[in-house]
Amino acid sequence: MHFDIGETDLRWEDTVVYSQDNRGESIAWTLYKDGVRSLTFKRGVEDGEIVKLLGVLQQAKNLLADAPEDLLTLLWAQDFQFVSYTFRELVSEDAVPIEAGETIPATPPTTVRQYVEEEAPPKREGLVSIDDFDTTLYFLDEKEVEYLKGEAEREYQQDLRRNVLSMLFDLLELQTYATVRGELISILENFIPYLLGAGDFRSVAFILREMHVILQRARELTPEHRQTLENLPGRLSQVDALSQLVQSLDEASVHPTEEELSELFRELQPEALPTLMGWVPKLTNERVKELVHKAAERLALANAAEVLKALASEDGAAQLEMVRLAGRLKLPGAPEGMGPLLASGDRTLKLAVVEALTAIASPAAMRLLEQAVDDGDRDVRIAGVRFLAQRGHRNALARVEAAVTGGKLKNADLTEKMAFFEAYGSLAGAKGISVLEKMLLAKGLLSKKEDPETRACAAMALGKIRSAEARGVLEKAAQDKEALVRNAVSRALREVGA
Repeated sequence: MHFDIGETDLRWEDTVVYSQDNRGESIAWTLYKDGVRSLTFKRGVEDGEIVKLLGVLQQAKNLLADAPEDLLTLLWAQDFQFVSYTFRELVSEDAVPIEAGETIPATPPTTVRQYVEEEAPPKREGLVSIDDFDTTLYFLDEKEVEYLKGEAEREYQQDLRRNVLSMLFDLLELQTYATVRGELISILENFIPYLLGAGDFRSVAFILREMHVILQRARELTPEHRQTLENLPGRLSQVDALSQLVQSLDEASVHPTEEELSELFRELQPEALPTLMGWVPKLTNERVKELVHKAAERLALANAAEVLKALASEDGAAQLEMVRLAGRLKLPGAPEGMGPLLASGDRTLKLAVVEALTAIASPAAMRLLEQAVDDGDRDVRIAGVRFLAQRGHRNALARVEAAVTGGKLKNADLTEKMAFFEAYGSLAGAKGISVLEKMLLAKGLLSKKEDPETRACAAMALGKIRSAEARGVLEKAAQDKEALVRNAVSRALREVGA
């Protein structure tokens, strides 16, 4: 905004926007009497400089007549960036006009330079002259300019916190006085909460890494200082500290980068695993959840004992997540801690255990899955018996045969009956043909005939045996009166012939 200044008013685009006839109170007169004829306000003046300008005007109004300063001096001292002005030199009343003189002839620049060179004293030997260098406006070549720009940018982008921490660790390593080391360790201990609060997780990870280096390289560390340094990384992995950290990350409006969080989580100790598993189902931020998963995977792969601790946790959500993680990573030692979980009353947890055991498929996992055959939950039984049949685990045959030939499946639905009978056919092989034949074909008028569902299941079990003897039994029942049985026999014959 540009203002023209008169004796009593300020004008903006020829429009009076300020007028005060009383010169003692007029801002316009304060400016005008000291020669200021225009003011220009630039964007940003309202952030602070407008207040400074008003202060200068008030100070100028109170100046004494013989004061060494005037308004222009005060304005110049403020070095305004968003305020510019023009002024006129004031002429005293008794000034005498200067008469016009003769015209001074113009001399060409080349002639002037020649005169100067002729009058200049001779150069001394060994003296470096600026003329020996290229002093044009752009005397640096492009590579040199780019180098200077890069160095300036690198200087401004330096991580000052990292530099300070590096100096502290250098002192901690080289300084052998116990008092000095104690003070440095105290500074680092107090620095970690500050960095966490500031969201500088990369620097926290740097501190934890450097602690290991100091423990290996520092000379003459006292037992007290060594213990303090060894315990410092573990504090972040404690339940309360880690829970507060993960919760703040999940609820934060501005999130750190994935690289920063990864660096921090890589420094977590094994005891952090149960806490991380407990927080996974509570997290709402997908990026934080993914990073917590990765940290948990790293700890689980390297620390079998902590996996068992997490499986034995009193937090059901943590147990469930640990079971899923163990199955995803196929941890061979995990089945050792899953036995009590399979005997629990939590259906979701038991199904997750069965799924994890089928993924691990180790001898220990297969032995646990045998228990699933007799579980009280239908889905657990079906999942367990199907996988055991798929893997041909004959140690489970006794349990499966007891269910097929006994009364356990009497009230079961068709899906469960089918799963057990097919598992029996796969595991028993030719030895099971006689048992299945008795169920499928009732011999004699007085012999007991099984219900259609059981007979259909027996037919499907014979189809799993895939032998000529089994095919012969199925062909005898091909014209059975029950449609359910005929369909099952037809499917079984196709499977036998495959």
